[in-house]
Amino acid sequence: MENADPAGPVTPADPAVLVGPADLLGPAVLVMPPRVTLADVPPLCERLRALYGAGADDVVCDLAALTRADLATVEAVARLRLTARRAGRGVRMRNAGPELLALLTLAGLEPV
Repeated sequence: MENADPAGPVTPADPAVLVGPADLLGPAVLVMPPRVTLADVPPLCERLRALYGAGADDVVCDLAALTRADLATVEAVARLRLTARRAGRGVRMRNAGPELLALLTLAGLEPV
């Protein structure tokens, strides 16, 4: 069930969505789109900052929808982690496929 996002209404063009209120379902969830491009990275980071601004201490980034893992995806994960670190908050990845896990390891970004 998709609920209203504190960062604004969810539209199909949004690169990620918040699923469920954090206080009812645990941590806020940022859903990665099926294909990530470098142009998606800044909006993803903005959405993460908006979730923190709305009170989320911990965010889970759900990668289950990813259909292809590439360097743009690695860049997105790295930038999301950096955004979380700068905010003094946490972000965890879930449902990462074996291709993405291998790329993250190769890039020196141990999967979390």
